[in-house]
Amino acid sequence: MDNQVLYESKEPVLTLEYMKRMADFSMHTDHYHASYEIYYLISGERFYFIRDSSYHVRKGDLVFINKRELHKTSGTGSAGHERLVIYFHEEWLDTHFAEHRELLEAPFLQQPPVVRLPVRDQLHAEQLVERLMGEMTGTAAGRDLAIRQTVADLLLLASRHASAGDGMSAEPLDTPLHLKMSEIARFINEHYDQPIHLTSLAEQFFLSPYYLSRTFRKVIGLTMNEYLNLVRIRAAEQLLKDTDLPVTEIAAKVGYDNFSHFGKTFKKITKASPRMYRKVQ
Repeated sequence: MDNQVLYESKEPVLTLEYMKRMADFSMHTDHYHASYEIYYLISGERFYFIRDSSYHVRKGDLVFINKRELHKTSGTGSAGHERLVIYFHEEWLDTHFAEHRELLEAPFLQQPPVVRLPVRDQLHAEQLVERLMGEMTGTAAGRDLAIRQTVADLLLLASRHASAGDGMSAEPLDTPLHLKMSEIARFINEHYDQPIHLTSLAEQFFLSPYYLSRTFRKVIGLTMNEYLNLVRIRAAEQLLKDTDLPVTEIAAKVGYDNFSHFGKTFKKITKASPRMYRKVQ
């Protein structure tokens, strides 16, 4: 039976989610969110697709997902796994660690995003995670403070390695299949504002449309059109927040030539219309 433990602090929100799965498991879809994410694999192994590349994550690895970065985990065909995921927003850093924000954000800006700490520090990271697990399930005085400080310690550990350059990184999977699908995903990320169709994309990468469609979904976890829509809507969200451009112009800028289709797709992904999304930002 799967086991889950959830912790959520008061505002600004800091969320910790522990999950132990007994069987192989894959997320159904890629997704992105406005929060930073730290993923620590306690046991087992996973495939982790981030932006346009896939990584093989092993026990003790730390994964740093920047805000609004497309990502998805999937099984490797082995037994279950155990992991701890930490989510927080910029406001959490600004409220508690504004003076050190640049340092603590460093792991989310590094490439590749999967970090394997040197052996001398792996035990330290494991001890920090164990402390978080104990505080999540405990009721001792100062629980929120202990969790906040321990998350900061974990970030600091990774940040020092990011700045010193002495940590080890997990390189993207380099099988021909993963490399080809990563190349296509990268092309979509760089050209989402242009017309992109399965047939023309298959021709460009010397593949049959059927093979591209089937293999892209197998590796990335979405159909090519689903992935393209996610990339485009994510870009539209940013434009709605950062500019005063008319919604119709934003739709065109992110690659939609049909405004009605843009509106329906935007609402399906974000659960709000473009105009409503802009109002609440």
